[in-house]
Amino acid sequence: MRGARRPRSYLAGVAVAFLLAVLHAPLTAGEDEPPPWYLCAPYPPSGNYKENSTYQANIGRLSTTLPNKTSSSPAMYTTDTVGDVPDKVYGLALCRGDANASACETCLAAAFRDAPRLCPLVKDVLIFYDLCHLRYSNRNFFVDDDYFVTTYTLQRSRLVSAPAAAAFDASVGLLVNATAEYAANSSRRYGTGEEEGLDKSNRPKIYALAQCTPDKTADVCRTCLTTLTGQLPKVFSRRMGGGIFGVWCNFRYEVSPFFSGRPLLQLPTFVETPPLAPSATRGEKKRNRTGTVLAIVMPTIAAILLIVVANFCCWRRRRPEEQTFLPYSISSDDIQRIDSLILDLPTLRIATDDFAETKMIGKGGFGMVYKGVLPDGQEIAVKRLCRSSRQGIGELKSELVLVAKLYHKNLVRLIGICLEDQEKVLVYEYLPNRSLDIILFDTDKNRELDWGRRFKIINGIARGLQYLHEDSQLKIVHRDLKASNILLDFDHSPKISDFGLAKIFGGDQSEDVTNRIAGTYGYMAPEYAMRGHYSIKSDVFSFGVLVLEIVTGRRNSGSYDSGQDVDLLNLVWEHWTRGNVVELIDPSLGNHPPIDQILKCIHIGLLCVQRKPASRPMISSVNIMLSSSTVRLPSLSRPAFCIQEVSASDSSNPYSERYPRPRHSGYSDNSTVASSNDVSITELLPR
Repeated sequence: MRGARRPRSYLAGVAVAFLLAVLHAPLTAGEDEPPPWYLCAPYPPSGNYKENSTYQANIGRLSTTLPNKTSSSPAMYTTDTVGDVPDKVYGLALCRGDANASACETCLAAAFRDAPRLCPLVKDVLIFYDLCHLRYSNRNFFVDDDYFVTTYTLQRSRLVSAPAAAAFDASVGLLVNATAEYAANSSRRYGTGEEEGLDKSNRPKIYALAQCTPDKTADVCRTCLTTLTGQLPKVFSRRMGGGIFGVWCNFRYEVSPFFSGRPLLQLPTFVETPPLAPSATRGEKKRNRTGTVLAIVMPTIAAILLIVVANFCCWRRRRPEEQTFLPYSISSDDIQRIDSLILDLPTLRIATDDFAETKMIGKGGFGMVYKGVLPDGQEIAVKRLCRSSRQGIGELKSELVLVAKLYHKNLVRLIGICLEDQEKVLVYEYLPNRSLDIILFDTDKNRELDWGRRFKIINGIARGLQYLHEDSQLKIVHRDLKASNILLDFDHSPKISDFGLAKIFGGDQSEDVTNRIAGTYGYMAPEYAMRGHYSIKSDVFSFGVLVLEIVTGRRNSGSYDSGQDVDLLNLVWEHWTRGNVVELIDPSLGNHPPIDQILKCIHIGLLCVQRKPASRPMISSVNIMLSSSTVRLPSLSRPAFCIQEVSASDSSNPYSERYPRPRHSGYSDNSTVASSNDVSITELLPR
């Protein structure tokens, strides 16, 4: 057992004694022990709690929220705290990358039931199952950076035969380390692998899995896994299975499949170099060495080529339509990632009652959105592209590849795709509160959004944008950020959706120009609407519009067709300069909303919609402004007003002729505005 790690500040006095006790405690489980695998830390500074104590009650409170929060988060990973010091409980939960939401929640609920039984009255507990792990403690272990103190080691009792031992251990080392590297480079920080065995030498096939908590960077994940896999030669020699499970990362290997789905990584059979005969001369050794190298390399290259050709042929035979829709720049990693998301059409037909009208929850420019339920009980939103539509193929390509690469709690999660029988379908997690505009702009429903929820929505959108602009492996401009593309989960946490118009920037690129203006007027930055110039600051403009809509409860659209003299941005600016902007706060927020925080959000919203892109803040700066009460906000200049800058008869906009406006409520058939361009909208309809 290894307990809590290097302490800080108030633990300094007991650090040496405590770490010595922990580091020399046994950490290896009974061989072939079934899950759950658990660690208890009953000695100081964790200690025990008393029956019916406040600490025990806080564990109970955590158990009612953490499983559901984790299973509904895109990364299936959550940290949370309950209570106050000295009875504060810090909790962490992570589900395995191949677990679905239902299995994840069930696993964590079992962990909360088993932990008090396995570690009675212990404050610091770490428990592992096949599909999830849980830790709760009275110590803030979130700041830990030592990846090997709190770990659990599992060893299998079965051993490979002595003649095959060296080659088997080498195979395990290669596969586990390659899988760990795959996991570190994956946006999900998760990887699985497989290596073929050799029947003639009784060497079995090997399967491996590696995972880090998805909040770790690639370098931190790699360091964590390298620390654990470094124990392979010492702890797992000849063992036909085992693993080391840590709070922040883990790996496992077995000689039989133990994870769902096809391995994300496949290695050719490892061939051990035979030893040279002692009597061989130098020339014979050189010839033998050359022959050995050729004997290893040539079959390996041939095997790899055979696998690649076979997989390519099978892929083409199974899904001939797929090639039409995948971007030409797609990489092999993209193909693997997308291939693992393939769902068959019969499953989706059953899930949606054959795309029944009663299951339709949304209608967009490219098709319909249906609610469905997969065989395992998971609720899904099924986006089905119209067969007759020639629009949207490029957007589908973008959305497919982009969303498959992205992984953040404030981005909608792609569950699967289907490209069969001329059908083009994307399957997302179902979010019960649907889109922000449905609640925000409904005079009856908007009371659900108190200021606490609205501020959480603003924060979540900003964090999701920062991931797109700065924190992900790609630099992405969304280009269609608006209220109908912000979906809300069960507790109104926001998730950015609809990446059909998104663009990737490479290297140091920060802006681009297009002659195809796509997006939604009212949210589009003026430099983009007028000249096709777009950048991450275009998204910042859209975010600013959203913030002002959330605070006021008013749409920024509509004024473009309604003949009103003042749009929302102009209205807010006029009230701001007069000093009576409080009058615009949504009345549904009640009589005593937190005025200072609301005024700060209005200030930030106006900063984001300034005329010059250079005057708008980076979204990371916005996050600092939102989270800090001491940062001084920059002074404001007059915002941009697209309505005054876009001519209604502007025929130079190619989008207005190529893509006529959809006919639905809120738009006039005889309107001559350049374009409302809702072509990528997935607007959810109340039932």
